[in-house]
Amino acid sequence: MDRHTLRSHVFDKTGIKIDVDDPIFALVALNEAVLADTVGRQLALLDAATQALAAQARATGGLPPEPAPAMARPAPEVTVPAPAGFTPREWRLLGAAALVSIACALLVLGGAALLYQP
Repeated sequence: MDRHTLRSHVFDKTGIKIDVDDPIFALVALNEAVLADTVGRQLALLDAATQALAAQARATGGLPPEPAPAMARPAPEVTVPAPAGFTPREWRLLGAAALVSIACALLVLGGAALLYQP
């Protein structure tokens, strides 16, 4: 924001008129500089931590290795996983969820019928 925009923003919020040469604008510039420096350092730390975590995951087999350069990399094979069916446990859970939802719906409808009788 430029000084005139900040000046009108302060006046709109507080009703206090400040001049564009007011020393408070030095504080605004200082705040922006400190914020930019802090954000830059935090981004550098985050990038370093991300790189270290990715290297650790690759070492333990959690991530695929770094991709090769585009010229040396073979064309990727496209594989479509076969759709997996539900296990018997999942069928039981689905049945239980269906029964519970039907019971809740009947309870709500019964309560509404009792409360809203003409």
